[in-house]
Formats: sequence, C-alpha cells, structure tokens
Amino acid sequence: MIKIHLSKLLGERRMTQSELANKTNIRPATINEMYHELIERINLEHLNRICKVLDIEVEDLLEYIPDKK
Repeated sequence: MIKIHLSKLLGERRMTQSELANKTNIRPATINEMYHELIERINLEHLNRICKVLDIEVEDLLEYIPDKK
C-alpha cells in the first residue's frame, strides 16, 4: 500500500488544503482526495508542484508499506 503524508505535511506547515491548491494550481477536489488518501492515481506534474511548494522530496510525501500476507 502507498501512504500519502499530505495531511501531516500541511499540518506541520499550518497550511490549508485551499492554500496548497492555490499555490500549486491543482483543483481543490484533487488536493482533498490526496489529503484523505482516496486518490487512486497521482499525476506526476502534481507531485512535482506539491514537492516544490512544500520544499520536500517525493519520499517525504509518499511511503510504500508492504501488504501483510
């Protein structure tokens, strides 16, 4: 499974979803889906914009957690 740490990162920066949407020019609905980990596919350009605005690496935002067998 892939864990998306957007809610934690925004909380640490005291940034709202709306502010991130405005700064990245990504639809607020898309930011909300990422924030709540409901998104199934992530656009690479969106990843680029989020990493740039938050000044992070991709691995700060996404984490791979092996499935339990």
